[in-house]
Amino acid sequence: MSLISALITVHLEAVRGRVPLLARFSYDGEDPYAVRTTFLDGTTVLARWHFDRQMLAEGFHRMVGEGDVTFRPQRVAGVDELRVALRGPAGQGQGDAVLFVEARALTDFLHQTYAVTGAGEEFLDVDKFLDELLAR
Repeated sequence: MSLISALITVHLEAVRGRVPLLARFSYDGEDPYAVRTTFLDGTTVLARWHFDRQMLAEGFHRMVGEGDVTFRPQRVAGVDELRVALRGPAGQGQGDAVLFVEARALTDFLHQTYAVTGAGEEFLDVDKFLDELLAR
């Protein structure tokens, strides 16, 4: 099976503390470099983001990213977390967000993705991609 999905609780940093949300992390072996994430409040989709899988994994060890997305490890009250900073598009009424994900839940998901496509085994059929793009 090349599709992996996990529903993980994340915490949004807010003025009055952290607000729990659900996030569906998805991985498709057909797009081996990307992890898709849908942030939910109940059944309402708040945002969708695509993350680079390698960058997401490296974020557990050091700060990575610049611009729209950054990841960095963090430890709070004895719990390892991944701090995810997201910058919304300027001028579109969407602000920035800082989220925290428990490291164990996200690393379990990432281990499943590496069982589908190992690190360094990613392959993108550029010819197929261009054919699909030009067919639109």
